[in-house]
Amino acid sequence: MSRLTIPESIADAPHASQSLLEAVQGKLGMVPNLFRLVGNNPAALKGYLSLTESLTEGILPLQLQEAIALAIAETNRCTYCLSAHSFIAANLANVPEDEIRSNRKGLSDDAKTQVALQFAVAVAELNGRVNDQLLNAVKQAGFSDAEIIEIILHVALNTWTNSVNNVADTEVDFPLVIPF
Repeated sequence: MSRLTIPESIADAPHASQSLLEAVQGKLGMVPNLFRLVGNNPAALKGYLSLTESLTEGILPLQLQEAIALAIAETNRCTYCLSAHSFIAANLANVPEDEIRSNRKGLSDDAKTQVALQFAVAVAELNGRVNDQLLNAVKQAGFSDAEIIEIILHVALNTWTNSVNNVADTEVDFPLVIPF
């Protein structure tokens, strides 16, 4: 059971969140618990949805976005996000199961992706205080400054959702994946 209230339905959410949650339901066919939980604060829900939508127009491919989400969820031991992003990676980004397991460990069969994941995990673990060697490695792997900023933004967004779910102990509504 969640340690923070998750509205049972869209109608139970604050009025200002209801239309936002209806849009989520229209897009996903359901309203995952995370969205209903964040919907307790309409401004937070609006910001989360806006940032998430903005990142769909970003530079990084969906597979890398999901790899980052998996690595950060594992780093932060967030069962909810690990379960959600394992499902998304497999079913929407068509990432093979062995690659999903590797991504959770900050690894990848693709050398460029692995450098990005090592950088992302370091950003999370070091609160952005990465050394020149890590920054140069991600640049030498072929990532532009714009892509590096987007990697950092994915780390920040996923750290935020991990924190929300870890504080709330949000009930998982995806196939359950337990951190290593």
